Amino acid sequence: MSSPFIGRARSTATALAITLALAALGGCASYDVTSPKDARDNAKSGDAKNGEASGTVDCRKAKCVALTFDGGPSEPTPHLLDVLKQKHVHATFFLQGRGHVAKYPGTVRRMAAEGHEVADHTWTHKVLTDLDPAEIRQELSSVQDSIAKITGHRPDLMRPPEGRTDEKVSKVCRELGLAQILWSVTAKDYQTNDTALITKRVLDQTRPDGIILLHDRYPGTIPAVPGIINTLRSRGYTLVTVSQLLAPAAPEPGMVYRP
Repeated sequence: MSSPFIGRARSTATALAITLALAALGGCASYDVTSPKDARDNAKSGDAKNGEASGTVDCRKAKCVALTFDGGPSEPTPHLLDVLKQKHVHATFFLQGRGHVAKYPGTVRRMAAEGHEVADHTWTHKVLTDLDPAEIRQELSSVQDSIAKITGHRPDLMRPPEGRTDEKVSKVCRELGLAQILWSVTAKDYQTNDTALITKRVLDQTRPDGIILLHDRYPGTIPAVPGIINTLRSRGYTLVTVSQLLAPAAPEPGMVYRP
């Protein structure tokens, strides 16, 4: 079995080498994964984007959790943006291309204008580990290109559908300048429209330095967001974007960030 990136210099010094057995192929592969806390703790001077990522929040001192939404934008997303604006919260949106970014460019433009972080969730939501490198590149670069045309900024964060990644996906992400963001909290809101249950699942799972995964297109989710924000704040949490959670470290292309 190959040694997982021994001797390779990494900007995140404590990145863990994860070795995955690929039984179907009879071989092995590896990719780098680190936690937001480890990334922060081992950030080098000058890693942050001139303070852009950290803003006024220092998650080395504050009790932070990142709020993220997958699979939009969709018809209900403007209402979610209204809620976040009212609550003075910025979130990270991992956007899907076909039927979403391509259909609602005005919503994407509004996200960026209101200070939210706009990121990549592939063009058609295919499981990337099932694709060849050229197909992975197309799934990711198409969304990057579309978002850049709308907002003027090319995303540097992505979330792999179903959280499934491997060495092949990581290599393409490095080439495209994309860091991979997983999560620690899921309400499984794709399975239920019960707002109370969604709220309970999020609150039960949230811990400091976590990343919350929700989907803005499901009916039970947006009504849960105000209560989630209020309760987390009452527990001492500051809700942030993914880049704010990582700062002063800058997201490293190809790296998998997992709380």
